[in-house]
Amino acid sequence: MNATPLLFLSLVLLAASILVAKKQPDIVVIMADDAGYSDFGCYGGEIETPVLDKLAYNGLRFSQFYNTGRCCPSRAALLTGVYQHQAGMGHMSRDRGIPSYSGTILPDVPTLAERLRKGGYRTMMTGKWHLGTEPKQSPIARGFDRFYGTRNFIDSYFTVLRNCQVYLDDKEVLPATETPVNHLHPDREWYTTDVFTDYALHFMDESFQKHPDKPLFLYVAHNAPHFPLHAREEDTKKYRGRFKDVGWDKLRRQRYDRMVKMRLIDKNWALSPLDVPKWETYDEKMRDELDLKMALYSAIIDRMDQNVGRIVDKLKAAGRLDNTLILFLVDNGVPGTGVHDWRGLFAKNDRNPETRVDNYEEWGRLGGWTSSSGRGWANLSNVPFRMYKRYTHEGGVATPLIAHWPAGFKAKGELRHAPSHIIDVTPTCLSAAGLPVRGMEGKSLLPVFAKDSKTARTLYWEHEGNRAVRMGDYKLVAAHDTPWELYDMSQDRSELKDLSKSMPGKAKELRLLYEAWAKRVGALPWEQVLVTRKKKTKK
Repeated sequence: MNATPLLFLSLVLLAASILVAKKQPDIVVIMADDAGYSDFGCYGGEIETPVLDKLAYNGLRFSQFYNTGRCCPSRAALLTGVYQHQAGMGHMSRDRGIPSYSGTILPDVPTLAERLRKGGYRTMMTGKWHLGTEPKQSPIARGFDRFYGTRNFIDSYFTVLRNCQVYLDDKEVLPATETPVNHLHPDREWYTTDVFTDYALHFMDESFQKHPDKPLFLYVAHNAPHFPLHAREEDTKKYRGRFKDVGWDKLRRQRYDRMVKMRLIDKNWALSPLDVPKWETYDEKMRDELDLKMALYSAIIDRMDQNVGRIVDKLKAAGRLDNTLILFLVDNGVPGTGVHDWRGLFAKNDRNPETRVDNYEEWGRLGGWTSSSGRGWANLSNVPFRMYKRYTHEGGVATPLIAHWPAGFKAKGELRHAPSHIIDVTPTCLSAAGLPVRGMEGKSLLPVFAKDSKTARTLYWEHEGNRAVRMGDYKLVAAHDTPWELYDMSQDRSELKDLSKSMPGKAKELRLLYEAWAKRVGALPWEQVLVTRKKKTKK
């Protein structure tokens, strides 16, 4: 048999595989924590985010992208392409002895990192994992080659809290401490947003030098701008005083008007009602306190944007920016209920100091549940929507999504209005990498990158009994232990005109869809979850 044709064919196939491998993009996913739909400049906000704005105006913005409404569930859905209950994270990181509420990603549910690494990627993560604290649940165990950050929550920027120790890969490098050290730059003060980026750049350099032929996947999970209100002084100065003479009433209207002009929202969608007293009702002293809290919150976002810029600059300097898919999104809306009253986390017990201006030195760097922006500013952050983090109304689950990939799509500065969900991130990244997309609820957004879609989708939410289903333009939604509400998203995405009584047939249709989905994925009634305890294993 003549081996020449076979040899030629083998060489052709090898060359083709090399060509495909070279076309695999680098992938960077950056997630903010507890930010509102309209907090960023390119989404109508007054906070300065020039880096994100530039990515948006040279890429795409999604106007109807959704998260799960809460931290751990969003992270699980993002990294698996399935609903959080299917991944095992139906609530937070506590194992309740129920598979869909296991407090971690189930072992038989593959992660995006595992899939990409198998497909030839170098995988790395920095920041907040919050998907299990045991070694077998760590980022390294679940597909990441490198990791720097916390396996647990963070709730601090300048310090490391108890049970929030910092790991480099699987080695603990920072226990709980008031004086953490940035081991890459010991001369610099440890501030999470900066340090997580320092290590992201370090891992990128390492990948470029030691694995130059491998594409990289970088997942940066910031704790910014999640409370407490820890901001660097130089960033806070930029915003201090900007809000005192304007107030949340006017700022909400200004954001709304900008968003309509940007075509992010429809002018027929009304601005949701103000959830707190009007700004004019507060005296000068109180306005100053509220101004400080919004200045701190803005400064945290500003610093995050600066650090996104450092990653973009690194990719550009390496000549890899054009063929890098960058996705930026948020895990949930800003909190504005419960302990987060109109003054934010304002001490109601003796554990923490009150969050006033005159005692800022006492709480400005105190970690934990010590300070937050408060309901009034959260009502601004989530404009034009109502409700907050934890809820499945739009204020809790609507997030920006910025996509930037010059080599992957031609669109610049365009909007995509196709309803999409955080479960779409994993299939999108796999599709971009040319890898199989199987066993997921989410859909690849590559077709939507190329052209906006009007194809109807059915999407679902559940968290702590707060629940929703959206099919096409109609959304059925309810807070825990309250009746269902029905809204036409095409006419009333602000969810102000309940149609459940005038359209009982549509409400029933969606309710039955939700109930079938809940049964299929293991979303249980919240009361049942609360009383369930994991059985202790007999030794």
